[in-house]
Amino acid sequence: MNQKQTENIPVMVVGSLNLDLVATADRLPVTGETVFGREFATFPGGKGGNQAVAAGKLGAKVTMVGCVGQDAFAQELITSLKQNNVDTAYVRKVDTSTGTALITVGASGANTIVVVAGANAYCSKADVDKALKSFAKPGILLVQHEIPPETVQYAIKVAKEAGWTVILNPAPACAISEQTLALVDIITPNETEAAVITGCQVNSPVEAITAGKKLLSLGVKAVVVTLGSLGAICITANEIVQVPSITVEAVDTTAAGDAYTGALAAALSEGRELKDSLQFAAVAAGLSVTRRGAQPALPWRREVDQYISQLEVSK
Repeated sequence: MNQKQTENIPVMVVGSLNLDLVATADRLPVTGETVFGREFATFPGGKGGNQAVAAGKLGAKVTMVGCVGQDAFAQELITSLKQNNVDTAYVRKVDTSTGTALITVGASGANTIVVVAGANAYCSKADVDKALKSFAKPGILLVQHEIPPETVQYAIKVAKEAGWTVILNPAPACAISEQTLALVDIITPNETEAAVITGCQVNSPVEAITAGKKLLSLGVKAVVVTLGSLGAICITANEIVQVPSITVEAVDTTAAGDAYTGALAAALSEGRELKDSLQFAAVAAGLSVTRRGAQPALPWRREVDQYISQLEVSK
């Protein structure tokens, strides 16, 4: 996964497509409480769609595999993908509602999210097979946990057998079989997800390393634990690297993890080394939290390159 190449390899994202319904408030309500909001807006989202758009806006050759419904939300999602350089040939319409996410964002940028799967529940093994057959050469598979688990497991298995590099963003958190973990090249959990998968407490960088080493023992090739403002820690058999986040004023953290994982896939698709790819991803994720929404907040390649250039000049 760290070898140089002369041409970008493809990125195939198998995952969810949601329309985000976002309310902003001065603070998040506690259980049973009603608070008054300040603004309401809708944004194209879903972890699969977000990560596909993140990679597409950064220059990767991205194909999205997923399902939408037969309602007004569907076309909005497909249009957003197309406008952000994502191939939608394998986004299938099914006879149900499009997936939705109900998001509340507080003044600090923290959020709560409730996801209704809708059409995402119909993303199938057949969808994976149809898309996979269209590629002349293997690339990078990117999957998450907002579609049926059997589809995720199948996509990982058949892509790995076909020579693809597998990146698993294990969100939302759930248990993962050892058989599946053994097929994963890179896993990108946050602290909560790492704790659920490993059974280890993860509240610090040291504990993240412990959880990462456990995942390595189960067959994962590289573990990238994202730690919010503390950046990320990458654990491999050869080294442990902490990559700091960039300093920004957070407005909305909704798609920060998706920005990070999508950018990581984009950088790796160019043949970059893993450590360099992680630094690239940190900038993309940092820029994404300075704007509201999911896909509209994801940065374009020129923005990331410009920020990196400014960092290098200031050194």
